[in-house]
Amino acid sequence: MELLQKLEKKINSELNTKINSSKIKNNQIYLNIDSNDITDVILFLKNNENTNFKQLIDITAVDYPENEKRFKLVYLLLSHEFNARIIVDSFINENEITPSLTKIYPAANWMEREVFDMYGIQFKDHPDLRRILTDYNFNGYPLRKDFPLTGHTEVRYSEEEKKVIYEPVKLEQNYRNFDYESPWEGTKYIKEQTKK
Repeated sequence: MELLQKLEKKINSELNTKINSSKIKNNQIYLNIDSNDITDVILFLKNNENTNFKQLIDITAVDYPENEKRFKLVYLLLSHEFNARIIVDSFINENEITPSLTKIYPAANWMEREVFDMYGIQFKDHPDLRRILTDYNFNGYPLRKDFPLTGHTEVRYSEEEKKVIYEPVKLEQNYRNFDYESPWEGTKYIKEQTKK
């Protein structure tokens, strides 16, 4: 804990104008910054000899559709030298383009593609920003909270056409008519059919 407090003080003293807030929780340092400072802060955390956060663990996002700045971008970094983790987050608008970290951490390539695919967040100067988990014709972004639970299209293999086809989602209403009868006694409509 003492090491983390020293690290937090060093980071705050060097980057005092770029850090909105910092705290230590669950043996990790949490930093909140503005999105336009992300490149400077990450470069400092990686290259400064007092921090040495050389490994990018993950990049993810959180969707807050009710907020003006809808998305919270989260970067998880690890310092092997100090055995410490840091979580850097910043809030961005829905259509805001954030800087890519691929030149600082090459592993950010796939992570940023995943965030783009799931949330629709754009990364400036990304070498290959395209979908990675969904199909290229996929509509919408699945991890946004306003994404419909059933999706827009369904994919199935057509025996007649001998290929995978896309169709609009069709929810059968008769599936929703439950009778809640005991499965051991049988349902009313089956009893009526067997009597006839």
